[in-house]
Amino acid sequence: MRDPWSELGPVAAIIETALAEDLASGDVTGRATVGPEVRARAHMVAKADLVVAGLQVAEAVFRRVEPDVGFAAYVRDGARVVVGTEIACIEGPAQALLAAERTALNLLQRMSGVATLTRAYVDAAKDRCRITDTRKTMPGLRALDRYAVRCGGGHNHRNDLGAAVLIKENHVRAAGGITPAIARARKLAPHTMKIECEVTSHEELREALAAGADIIMLDNMDDAAVREAVAITAGKAILEVSGGVALERVAAVAQLGIDVISVGRLTHSVPAADISLLFERADGTWT
Repeated sequence: MRDPWSELGPVAAIIETALAEDLASGDVTGRATVGPEVRARAHMVAKADLVVAGLQVAEAVFRRVEPDVGFAAYVRDGARVVVGTEIACIEGPAQALLAAERTALNLLQRMSGVATLTRAYVDAAKDRCRITDTRKTMPGLRALDRYAVRCGGGHNHRNDLGAAVLIKENHVRAAGGITPAIARARKLAPHTMKIECEVTSHEELREALAAGADIIMLDNMDDAAVREAVAITAGKAILEVSGGVALERVAAVAQLGIDVISVGRLTHSVPAADISLLFERADGTWT
């Protein structure tokens, strides 16, 4: 698994923003109930079968609140764990652990939720095609969402609007058609960039192929339409299926001969993974 810190440039800013929301006025409950001298141990436990993602992010949250924190991870990002597995143990001043708890869990649970759902899609595809994310990420959390997709075995689509040429319906409408849109993109885009075009029918597919699209996105086509699109394309372009690909449909679509399935649901409406943090005093007297 890749080191997230090589690609998660915004992670420090994400943590600062999240902690600023939760600790805008400090933690009045933590200060009122626990003395500053008390040290605690917190056990991070999976409450369901899941794929872990975001342990280093969670650790960074605790260390941002209190540098004097011990963080022991028992698994690595990308690991599949079963319900009841202890994922990590954190030890340090109780007030600090209580203050950081929710922010650390929020990020870890979201990232693990993304990784878990992605892994389900990847397993269903059985290596017949790539499963990718989309730009439908949580605002401000794209770097974390994309990393979590990779932890689940998926691939990333373009990171931002400047990363690739992807001509969609409104570009086609604004340009006056698929052919002029692709022609202008071919002329003005960097020569190193491939041109992808979204189509909604076989007629549009034929036009995109004739215009020289390198990648064609089949938008909201059923299995029969996708099968015919594969035959029409005959290997002349990379085919990406997008829209309406629920988990139970992935296996069928993946074996039709397409190259990529892009899934917005991986990041735009994913349920958080169920992970708890159980406290005890470091001397073992408080559970």
